[in-house]
Amino acid sequence: MRLPICLGIVIWFIGSSACMQKPGAGQLPKYAYVQARGGLNNFYRAVAQKQNITVAYLGGSITYNKGWRDKTSSYLKEQFPQKDFTFINAGIPSLGSLPHAFRFEQDVLNKGIPDLLFVEAAVNDHTNETDSLMQIWALEGIVRHAKKANPAVDIVMMAFADPDKTADYAQGKVPLEVQNQELVAAHYKLPSINLAKEVADRLQAKEFSWENDFKDLHPSPFGQELYYQTIRYLLDSAYKSYQTAKPGLKKTTHLPQALEGISLDKGRYVSVKEAHIQNGWQLIENWKPADSAGSRDGFVHVPVLEATSPGALLTFEFTGNAVGLSVMSGPDTGEIGYKINNGPWQKMDLYTQWSSGLHLPWYKLLAAGLINKKHTLYLKMSESRNPKSKGTACRIVHFLVNDGQK
Repeated sequence: MRLPICLGIVIWFIGSSACMQKPGAGQLPKYAYVQARGGLNNFYRAVAQKQNITVAYLGGSITYNKGWRDKTSSYLKEQFPQKDFTFINAGIPSLGSLPHAFRFEQDVLNKGIPDLLFVEAAVNDHTNETDSLMQIWALEGIVRHAKKANPAVDIVMMAFADPDKTADYAQGKVPLEVQNQELVAAHYKLPSINLAKEVADRLQAKEFSWENDFKDLHPSPFGQELYYQTIRYLLDSAYKSYQTAKPGLKKTTHLPQALEGISLDKGRYVSVKEAHIQNGWQLIENWKPADSAGSRDGFVHVPVLEATSPGALLTFEFTGNAVGLSVMSGPDTGEIGYKINNGPWQKMDLYTQWSSGLHLPWYKLLAAGLINKKHTLYLKMSESRNPKSKGTACRIVHFLVNDGQK
């Protein structure tokens, strides 16, 4: 007996609501969700001229998890089997554009200078309620930082799907995070992929359902395949454009002026060992949770500055135009007071909606737009705290500095 044709296509899709076609193979065209702009000519030129090629993936949990990223890497190796590829997985769950801007040097550039960079932040920027202007500062900072390291790097900006973005599109609205991504991508002539709209449109067209097929903002295998097929469409179409234009092709490395007055293009981590402890803080060289709350890879068994009592005070000297903190926000996380130089004291609650069960990596910008010179940050623990918190603790993993001395 011959098997039904559709069964061979979706044999992995057991448990679905119906026997259906390959993700994204419906009536809606892939090109509607891809903006080629400047294409990937520099990347394919590098593939043609170099033996060693580096591809980096910068994002949150949807990048960290297996799926579209592995499929994309396998595809590139299959297309160019004679080349030696290095793939950098710089995905860390829960992190969006602001963390990416400050960790780009450590988590990407220190591992290799990319010829091709994939960037995703739209889901976590929404979830983390990242300010709109800060999204632009950070996204633009990542682009400029990457292009200063390699002027010929090609960068693909990607917006992934979540229920709120699907709801926005159903109401005829473009999600704020997608608007900001497209603004930055257009300014730098970068290819972009709007997977959030693709998912929303295909749901509306009843090609599949969120509940039975896509299932989660961390996509099922079905959703991962849909993402990959659209990314592959960009890679294929960009390669065809490169081959057509190759005889008269010129390498494009121009970096336009920044969109905003502040660009986090020199964002970096500074060691917590650079702080000056006044009282109440201690340096823990190999920190791990003392409770049952979870943690994230890269944020445990690392040096941490910890304070648990109100009044604990430290200072941190830096040179740059912006400063912030990367902390672990856990069940006992409290509120900090801070000031820059002789400025007024301000307060910030570091407890999050996820802190009750997780020591969440949490990035906060304390000041931006400073004169690019030496400053002093004063940081102390407050007596006040979030009503949901169990304590008045702060655990600093990194200081964040932009435009500092290297």
